[in-house]
Amino acid sequence: MAKVIDFQTDPTKYHHWRVDIDGNVASLFMDVDEKGGLFDGYELKLNSYDLGVDIELADVVQRMRFEHPEVGAVVMRSGKDNVFCAGANIRMLGGAEHTHKVNFCKFTNETRNTFEVAGADSQQTYICAVKGSCAGGGYELALACDYIMLADDGTSSVALPEVPLLAVLPGTGGLTRVTDKRKVRRDRADVFCSIEEGVRGKRAVDWNLVDEVVPNSKFNDTVAERAAGFAARNDQNKTAVGIQLTPLQRAFSEDGSVTYSTVEVDLDRTAGIVTITINGPENDAPATVGALHDEGAETWMLRAARELDDAILHLRFNELETGVVIFKTAGDAEKLRAHEALLLDNPDNWLARETLLYWKRVLKRVDLTSRSLVALVEPGSCFAGTLAELLFAVDRSYMAEGEFEGDNRPIAAITLTAANFGPHPMGNDLTRLETRFLGTPEAVESAKVSIGQPLEADEADELGLITYAFDDIDWEDEIRVFLEERTSFSPDAMTGMEANLRFAGPETMETRIFGRLTAWQNWIFQRPNAVGENGALQRYGTGRRGEYDKRRV
Repeated sequence: MAKVIDFQTDPTKYHHWRVDIDGNVASLFMDVDEKGGLFDGYELKLNSYDLGVDIELADVVQRMRFEHPEVGAVVMRSGKDNVFCAGANIRMLGGAEHTHKVNFCKFTNETRNTFEVAGADSQQTYICAVKGSCAGGGYELALACDYIMLADDGTSSVALPEVPLLAVLPGTGGLTRVTDKRKVRRDRADVFCSIEEGVRGKRAVDWNLVDEVVPNSKFNDTVAERAAGFAARNDQNKTAVGIQLTPLQRAFSEDGSVTYSTVEVDLDRTAGIVTITINGPENDAPATVGALHDEGAETWMLRAARELDDAILHLRFNELETGVVIFKTAGDAEKLRAHEALLLDNPDNWLARETLLYWKRVLKRVDLTSRSLVALVEPGSCFAGTLAELLFAVDRSYMAEGEFEGDNRPIAAITLTAANFGPHPMGNDLTRLETRFLGTPEAVESAKVSIGQPLEADEADELGLITYAFDDIDWEDEIRVFLEERTSFSPDAMTGMEANLRFAGPETMETRIFGRLTAWQNWIFQRPNAVGENGALQRYGTGRRGEYDKRRV
């Protein structure tokens, strides 16, 4: 039986990271335990990393937002001498199944995106202080930071050596961030990505690969000075007191289903279908932001976001053959709207803001999940506001029309709120409704007129908010036919089709990164030049270079 990967951790369980907080500055030390790999068969030498290292980093970044909002600068640095980070562990990549490699690359980039936007979203600026070799995925960690400092000591360098060494690409955002974020000149980027030894010193600054080089003798003092300057910009949260991200309530059953406090994950492995049901709040919303703070991680909006996030990651890595995800909701839409309104009405409160930002990240995680996604709006559903975003994230949505015989639950309805018109943009920087109605932007304005109104199937269909509406005579047959069809298609074809269709509209650095991940990693990581018996990944460290099929295809 394959090892179940758990994405829940906390600082008492860290093996690879250490966090020191001094006032409004946090220092994040990467000190990877060589013997602490997630799987057997490799050692994490030279601060190289695997998924386990990145699960801890994701947890650190999340806790920095919620448990330490007073922090204005986070300095990422190495806990080892003479090396910053050697990147993703090559032995791990060479031995891992293809599915794990692709999911690993996607998760690591989602984690980097999270701290990349922390400065703009939460006034937490990430600084990378590089001493020693910073290569491959290590430089990708640096690229996601707001500011990169490099020791000018003759040995410290930055590099993206995947092409000459491994016959793959710096594809977890490296190439894209070099050109789109750092705006490195194309010819210089070509040189940089073609050499094993990387770039150091003044040239690294001249080529805009780093922001500053500092003499070794002044390095620590200058890093402290820069961190203090960036931290002073956090004027919103400097007196804020964080909350504790308490452990999630989860129960796993023998058939693989998972039950959380707000989320239920029901698996049908034989059919390859998983149903995720999100239950709306049972209790009234906190009366004030003070009460919101008192409830902390137990408030419904934050708890549901954390649980849905964990469920999506669990399915991605541990249930690879469940190709179709059905989203359902249940509960009182008015209570959900009240919980959401407290956050929307208090944008200056750090906890309200961070909870909404978390939902933005979770919904993006849904967008990027390589599964066929469908939503069923049934009687008693709670697709309102933030949860209604799921209707516009999925590939298709089906809505029950009118009363269903023998079902005494309320008639199916959808309720739009202000949350559907701005707070949760996709990776293309458009809302899901703007993306949905790319060719008819006036439809967004028509939908906005209906904010707060429970929309039954005929109204939702007229506004273009659903794919199909069926009455109780046709409902079960239509859903069954769709699911049978979807699970019969090639999963590879579905991954390519869905990834292309979900991100209409303008390209951004984020959509380019994830679009390239879908193509690059799925193709190059399967080529014999990289992973074949005589490929570069298999021969790495043996002193022999890979043998390449020279045909350009």
